[in-house]
Amino acid sequence: MLHIPLWKRVLILAVFVIGLLWAAPNLFYARVEAHNDALVEAEKAGFVSDAQQAAIKLWPNWMPSGLVNLGLDLRGGAHLLAEVHTEDVYKARMSSLWPELRRALADQREVLGAVRRLPGPADQLQVEIENPDQMAKAVEIARSLSTPVVTLTGAGQSDLAISASGKVLTIQLSDAEKSATDDRTIQQSLEIVRRRVDEVGTREPTIQRQGADRILIQVPGIGSAAELKELIGTTAKLTFNPVIGRSNDANARPGVGNVLLPSQDEPGVYYILEDTPVVSGEELTNARPSFDQNGQPAVDFTFNPAGARKFGAYTAANIGQPFAIVLDDEVISAPVIRDAITTGSGQISGSMDVAGSTQLAVLLRAGALPAEMTFLEERTIGPELGQDSIDAGRIASIVAIIAVVAYTIASYGLFGVFASIAVVTNVILLLACMSAIGATLTLPGIAGIVLTVGTAVDANVIIFERIREELRRGRRVAAAIDNGFQEAMSAIIDANVTTFIAGLVMFFIGSGPVKGFAVTLTIGLVTSVFTAIYLTRLMIVVWYEWRKPKQLVL
Repeated sequence: MLHIPLWKRVLILAVFVIGLLWAAPNLFYARVEAHNDALVEAEKAGFVSDAQQAAIKLWPNWMPSGLVNLGLDLRGGAHLLAEVHTEDVYKARMSSLWPELRRALADQREVLGAVRRLPGPADQLQVEIENPDQMAKAVEIARSLSTPVVTLTGAGQSDLAISASGKVLTIQLSDAEKSATDDRTIQQSLEIVRRRVDEVGTREPTIQRQGADRILIQVPGIGSAAELKELIGTTAKLTFNPVIGRSNDANARPGVGNVLLPSQDEPGVYYILEDTPVVSGEELTNARPSFDQNGQPAVDFTFNPAGARKFGAYTAANIGQPFAIVLDDEVISAPVIRDAITTGSGQISGSMDVAGSTQLAVLLRAGALPAEMTFLEERTIGPELGQDSIDAGRIASIVAIIAVVAYTIASYGLFGVFASIAVVTNVILLLACMSAIGATLTLPGIAGIVLTVGTAVDANVIIFERIREELRRGRRVAAAIDNGFQEAMSAIIDANVTTFIAGLVMFFIGSGPVKGFAVTLTIGLVTSVFTAIYLTRLMIVVWYEWRKPKQLVL
C-alpha cells in the first residue's frame, strides 16, 4: 500500500531538519571558525579575554558549530616529506649499553684483566679485553645482557649480535632487532610529530608513514613549509649528564664514552660530560612555562616515577658535584648539587623570552625525536591557491547540480522536481555528516560530491523507470508507485553496496587524494540511498494524498 506511517514521516523530516542545522555553519565558515577557535583558546588559558568573548558571540551557542575541515589543497598550508635516520638509534643503543657492559666486565676483572672501549663505527661497541684467552667468558657476559627480539618475525632471536677477534669483543644489534628498531623508531617519530603539530592547534593534519623510513606531513592552515620545519625539526632533546670537567678548548679530546658540549650562556666555555645521561627528557611527564626567582622566563618540569627515582638517587650520591642540564647539545646550566632532589621536579632557566619558554615547554611535552630527520621535499600552498580551488570546486558542484536538475525535470516532470529536491537534500546531509564527524574535505573530495549527485539521481531514475513499467502494464497509479519503489529497492541497494565496499577499500588502503575522494563518496552513498528511498517516496505520497490523480503521465 502507498502509505507511510506518521512516526516514519516525522522521523524523515527530523533527519532533514537536523541535517540542515548541522550543515548550516558551513554557510558562515569564517564566523563559526573564529567562534570555535576562541572557545578552544579560552579553555586552554582558563579565562576569556574581551577579544575571545567577541569571537564567541559571532555564533549562537545553541546551534551546532561543527565545520567541514578544509584539506591542504583547499585551505593552503605546508607539505613535507621527511626521511628518518634510524641509524642514530643504533648509536644511542650502543652508548647506553656501554656503562652496563663495563660494570659487568669489571666484576670479572681478575679473570678478564683490564677492559676499555675502542673507537669504532657508531653502530658498534668494540671493547678490548686484556686477557684474550678469557674471551669466551667476556662473550658469555655480553650475551647475558641481551634480550629476545619482541616481534613475530624475530621471535626466538637475540637483540645483540656478538663476535670476538683477538683481544676485541664486538657487539652490535642483530638484523632482526634492527628491523624491529626501525619500525619502532618510525612509529615513535610519527607520534611525536603528531603531538608537536597538535600542540599548535592546526586542523586535521595528515601525518603518515611512507615506505620504510619516510614520513609524509601535510598541515593545512600553517604559514609555510619553513615554519613547519622549524616546529618539527627542533629536537628539544633534554638530558641530565654527569660533569667530568670544563675546558676553553673547542678541540679538546673528551675521551671514549664522553662528549664535549658548549655552554649556552658562557661563550668559549665547553663542558666534558659523560655521554650516557642520568635522566633524559623521555622521562618527563609535564613541562610548562613559568618564571624563576628573578622574574625571568623559565620552564618547570616534572619526571615520571622512574625518572624521579634515578634523579633522586644520583643527586643523593653526588652532593657537592656539578651536573649538566643539556638541551639540544648545549649545556644550558651546570649547577652544583646542594641536596638530594627527590621531588621529581625542577626548573630550566636561562636566556629565553616568554615565547621561547612557551615553545620549549611545547617541545618538551611532545618529547624528543628518537632520530634525526632530513626533509627531502617541501612545498607551501598559499591560501590564495586554496581559495581558487574552493571557487572552482563550488562552480563545478553548482553546474553539476543545475545540469542534473534540468535533465531530471525535463525527463520526469513533477517527479523530476521531487528527485531534484532529494538531490539538493542529499548534498546538505552529506555536508552535515562531514561536519558532525569532523571529516576533511579535499579537492578530490569535491569530485566525490559531484559524483554523489549523479549516483543520487541514478537511484531516482531506477525508481521512476520501474513506475513507468508498472503503468504500462495497466496498474493503477497507487499500485504502480508502490510496486515501483519495491521493485527498485533491491537494485538500488545492490548497486550502492558494491560501490560502498570499493569506497571503504580506497579509504583504508589509499592515502592523500584517494582517501579524500573515498570519504565523500562513502558518506554520499549512504545519504543518497536515504533521500532516494525515503525522502522521494514521502514527497510522492504526500502529493498523491493531496491530488489523488486517476492517471499519471511519467
